[in-house]
Formats: sequence, structure tokens, C-alpha cells
Amino acid sequence: MNNCSNRKQIISDEQIIEMYWARNEKAIKETDEKYGSLLFRIAYNILHDRCDCEECQNDTYLGVWNTIPPTRPSVFPAFITRILRRIAINRYHYKTSQKRVPSEFTVSMEELNETLQSDMSVERDFEAKELGEMISDYVKYLSERQQYIFVGRYYMAEAVDRLAADLGLSVSSVYRELEKIKAGLKSYLERRGVYV
Repeated sequence: MNNCSNRKQIISDEQIIEMYWARNEKAIKETDEKYGSLLFRIAYNILHDRCDCEECQNDTYLGVWNTIPPTRPSVFPAFITRILRRIAINRYHYKTSQKRVPSEFTVSMEELNETLQSDMSVERDFEAKELGEMISDYVKYLSERQQYIFVGRYYMAEAVDRLAADLGLSVSSVYRELEKIKAGLKSYLERRGVYV
């Protein structure tokens, strides 16, 4: 018997989305098989607690189930990771209101706040959505390596040493890249009238 025939075929994102539209519960299983480890990794970077991460994953699958339909995501992984991040960050805020939680998310957000910190409230001058769009536009101009570092650090809350290992760089090189990216982001925002 051929071993290749025993391997499970991973189905496409479009097929998974169609299952959600058809209200086929197999969509959740397929989502978990294809993206479960990614979702867990992002949640763990934020929460550092396996039980909380598993609950966030389950809440994410429920959120996707309740959102598709009517939403038809164009980029399924971005759609589900956005839902997971919101759930994990809410849980993080709940837990930190109770006690201090060690988290790579805390460290990465503190780093980014240094770049975006201002005496004036950015929210008064710009909607958060507009600021997010500006940051997304800036990231598009970065090299692939810089995009990987920025998204890994500030979206997925990856540890710097993990990013360095993934890219075959030293930790100090990744820190230098992050400083360069943050300085570039600050300059980019200032050219568009956002002074931080």
C-alpha cells in the first residue's frame, strides 16, 4: 500500500469557507487541522498559558462560525488570526487587570508604544482605522525580511530570539532591524501629519 494515499489532503481556504457557508461543522475541524498550530502559537505569544490558548482557539472557531456567513473573507488566514488576536488580547487585558502576566505581547507593545507615544492623543486627530491603514501602507514598502520581522514582532508577538532563529540572524541584528523599522515608521507617519 502506498504511504502517500494515507496522508490527509489539506483542502483549500475557499473550500473551508464554502463549508462555513453551507453550515457544515466539518469546516471547524478543517480550520483546526490547517491553522490550529498557527492560532495556538499567536495566542501563546500573548498569553503564555496553554489552557487559555486552547480556549482562545475554541472561541475563535465559534467566532468564525458566527461570522461566516454573512462575511466572506478574501484572505482566510488573516481573517481568523484577527479574530484570535482580538480574543487573546481581551483575555490578556482581563488577566492583567487581576495580576501581572508575563507575555511577549506586553514587551512588543511597549516597544511599539515608544514609537507611537505622543503628548497629544493620536485618537483625537485620527480614527484608529486610519492609523492602522497608514501602518499597513508603511509595512508594504518594507523588504520581505523587514515585513517578517515587523509582523512577527508586533502582530504575532513573537520573541526576538525566535525571529532571529527563523531568519538565521543574530538577536542583535533583529533588534537593529526593529529600531530601523520603528524609526522609519515614525518618519513615515510624521510625513503624513501624524506627530508622535
